[in-house]
Amino acid sequence: MIISYFYEKEIILEVIVRDNNVDHALRTLKKKMQREGMYREMKKRRAYEKPSEKKAREKAESARRWRKLHRKSSRSY
Repeated sequence: MIISYFYEKEIILEVIVRDNNVDHALRTLKKKMQREGMYREMKKRRAYEKPSEKKAREKAESARRWRKLHRKSSRSY
């Protein structure tokens, strides 16, 4: 048995159920969805986002990415 997550008519994630262990397969699928950022995408699409809110969110995400990159590059070993 294969558990698939369909999104916009395209298979994105697929998990194979082994030994009828559906609980383990669901945990694996949820981890993959978390890693791919699907939960964040679904939450974002729940309600309309005003253009000003979108701009502020994208600016904050950009700053967060920059800080993360800067933190990684400034480490000395």
